[in-house]
Amino acid sequence: MDINTSPVANATAAGAAALANTAPQTEPVLSSDFETFLKMLTAQARFQDPLEPIDSSQYAAQLAQFSMVEQQVLSNDLLTSLASQIGSGNMAELASWIGMEARTTAPVQFDGSPIVINPNPAAASDEVYLVVRDRSGEEVQRLQLPVSAEPVEWAGVANDGTPFATGLYNFDIESRANGEIILSEPTETFGRIVETRLQGSDTVLILEGGSAILASSVDGLREPPA
Repeated sequence: MDINTSPVANATAAGAAALANTAPQTEPVLSSDFETFLKMLTAQARFQDPLEPIDSSQYAAQLAQFSMVEQQVLSNDLLTSLASQIGSGNMAELASWIGMEARTTAPVQFDGSPIVINPNPAAASDEVYLVVRDRSGEEVQRLQLPVSAEPVEWAGVANDGTPFATGLYNFDIESRANGEIILSEPTETFGRIVETRLQGSDTVLILEGGSAILASSVDGLREPPA
């Protein structure tokens, strides 16, 4: 018998074609494939050659393997749902953070009031500079600071006394030794939290001005200055 023209081969080919042409759906693809495979096995059993019946042990093994895959898909869906519920709970708990200021290296909003900078220069540095950049990343000011980790205030005033425009600014601390840069990294400031969001299983905090940070990255909170 020519297996290329047998009913079993035709049924298998038809099932494979249906599997290949399955359009993307919101349900897991493996679950959809499992249903297609069941239809293929049913067609094989229905049209099998009585003289060459399907190997029952192989048939059962295939069913068991695909059943395990389907159960894994369902387990993954359940874990995703649980993670979402946990994230929602975290977001609700962090709602009390709205209005407070988070310590962060993300760009923060300047509204005319001084911004507290928390430098952490390299221990070997002999010169330290505060580098200020605007929303586009362009450097707008460079100020020399004491070689110290004590907080300082950035007044938001240019070297000629002109106030900077309101908007997002970020701050780097540049450490130098013998005239060479030995470390340049973002420094921490405080930004006011205006919103909490859930993105996947992560809780995200939105700061005034639009910066987004992970709640898990916040290592300090404070009440806004009077």
